[in-house]
Amino acid sequence: MKEQIGKVTMDYTFYSGNDEYSDGEIEQELLEMVKEETNWNKILKKETRWPILYHMSPMRENIIEWYPFAKNARVLEVGSGCGAITGALCRAARSVTCVELSKRRSLINALRHRKCSNLNIVVGNFNDIELDQEFDYITLIGVFEYAAYYTPTENPFPDFLRNVGRMLKPDGKILLAIENKYGLKYWAGVREDHTGRYFEGLEGYPSGDSHVRTFSKEKLISIIEEAGFSKQVFYYPFPDYKFPTQIFSDDYLPKEEDLICTLHTYDNSRVKLFNETAVYQGLIEEGKFDFFSNSFFVEIGKE
Repeated sequence: MKEQIGKVTMDYTFYSGNDEYSDGEIEQELLEMVKEETNWNKILKKETRWPILYHMSPMRENIIEWYPFAKNARVLEVGSGCGAITGALCRAARSVTCVELSKRRSLINALRHRKCSNLNIVVGNFNDIELDQEFDYITLIGVFEYAAYYTPTENPFPDFLRNVGRMLKPDGKILLAIENKYGLKYWAGVREDHTGRYFEGLEGYPSGDSHVRTFSKEKLISIIEEAGFSKQVFYYPFPDYKFPTQIFSDDYLPKEEDLICTLHTYDNSRVKLFNETAVYQGLIEEGKFDFFSNSFFVEIGKE
């Protein structure tokens, strides 16, 4: 079954009938907001709640807006959510196909971008979906850490990445953004993003009640290579991939004066165990910034 919302095509062929991932009833509020209001800044001026900021802030697009997409690119956005980066992709690419588990989130995305004639949204679990085309780029922005929930295998992370690769053109790229398990902010007193616990990732997720996993740079490289991809280029969004204001690379790592850390965390409370700015300056001087970067953005290819 398909539905047209403005110029956007919604495809429910693979939808199970249940939204398997949700931030709760605040998503229904968000759906009503985007039905009535097309100026997101007006929404953000009225709202202080984290889910609204997370889904609606234009800063979310910073993670992808700088990227030099090839002309006439076809993009697959896996885990598109409420469309935080979908608009940036639609402006950059010839066509964008979104895959999202949640019908409600997909409706929010479609309403936000109802004027985009190059956008199709498929509702369902990516692992169950068959698409009749290959893509130049596939994005996994804040998605890969959840792979174990939806890939019921012994090795869910490389298996999920391998499954993503089957829809990629031979010279295509996967664009992956994820938190760094050893990001400095977690040592300094910021809670783990997904569990809300202090030091959860640093200690190897000892509580055992969550299948979410983040990784070090070396472990991420190992997973990527196990999945059959021989090339990866790392970038380092700062302060993280969710609300980046700077993006560094191995060709241009930050200088000591480039980074200023604040105490602000919008999703949860935190403690301050040390001066992050001062520690980063020492790490930069020692050549250890990449290990302690709060997030990674990785361009992954087969050749």
